[in-house]
Amino acid sequence: MLVKDIMTHNVEVVAPGETLMHAARKMGELDVGPMPVCEGNRVVGMLTDRDITVRATAAGCDPKSTLVADAMSKNVIRCFDDQDVAEAARLMKDNQVRRLLVTNRAGDLLGIVSLGDLATDAGETGQPGEVLESVSRKA
Repeated sequence: MLVKDIMTHNVEVVAPGETLMHAARKMGELDVGPMPVCEGNRVVGMLTDRDITVRATAAGCDPKSTLVADAMSKNVIRCFDDQDVAEAARLMKDNQVRRLLVTNRAGDLLGIVSLGDLATDAGETGQPGEVLESVSRKA
């Protein structure tokens, strides 16, 4: 089974030049914790609610003026839509992450795949439990 068969399509994104306040509001409206950061369709980072809280707010940054680019993670773990779900599971396990951005080979965002997607759509492989155990393990 390929990642494109189980991923979530039509993922909402934020731009690096938007404020953290705007991003936080969008996260709240969508009830999500992570948001891809894109310039056009190209992934340039990932912003989480934790990034906003720990990297920015706790450091004294003003969410009304601090930009997404200042708090986002630039090193994004991703997979490709044409990869096997077993490879996505391995990436999650090796990097201790619960979700991966899915791009095409040119780097354009196509979707996101989560541990939940693996569990519900590709669960017969037995990988979700293994990945969850690894992701949950303290580094």
